[in-house]
Amino acid sequence: MKYVCILFGMLILGAGCVTQTPVPLAPPYAKVTTSSMQLTSSAFKHEGIIPALYTCDGTHTSPPLSIAHVPDETKSLALIMDDPDAIKPAGKVWDHWLVWNIDPTTVHIQEGEEPVGTHGAGTGGETIYHGPCPPDGPHRYSFRLYALDTVLDLPSGSTKSDLEQAMDGHIIAQTELVGMYSRT
Repeated sequence: MKYVCILFGMLILGAGCVTQTPVPLAPPYAKVTTSSMQLTSSAFKHEGIIPALYTCDGTHTSPPLSIAHVPDETKSLALIMDDPDAIKPAGKVWDHWLVWNIDPTTVHIQEGEEPVGTHGAGTGGETIYHGPCPPDGPHRYSFRLYALDTVLDLPSGSTKSDLEQAMDGHIIAQTELVGMYSRT
């Protein structure tokens, strides 16, 4: 009985020693560090409503974005905007805006302007900003900004999958701005 109690005690004590691996923010997963880098918009707050002007119900005008606290060692920035809620009806995330090799000293992307950089092809084939246009109910739109330790050798028109593979191992910081939109 004494040995059973000791074994039981070891099992209980051992259970408290289990550790969990932290879950990364978003793919790609390699080399992401904690940073105070920020991406904001004067048009909507994080998790706020994206005004119709910036959607298919408006003019597909890109929203103004502000970038702050980019790490000093950053060689380029990459921006991905997608609709993770599109996966429900369409079976995949809808990619709205892909731009990389953005100058790391960029602090503003003006309303209606494309950032200077290399533009990728969204799900609909667009190589410029394509605003939210959810087919059903409210959707979240994720604007993710990545600070990279390199300039990417990736041709214009590449897909998000191509971009994520090229960024793998080169992300030194990332941040996210989420906006909501539902068609009326």
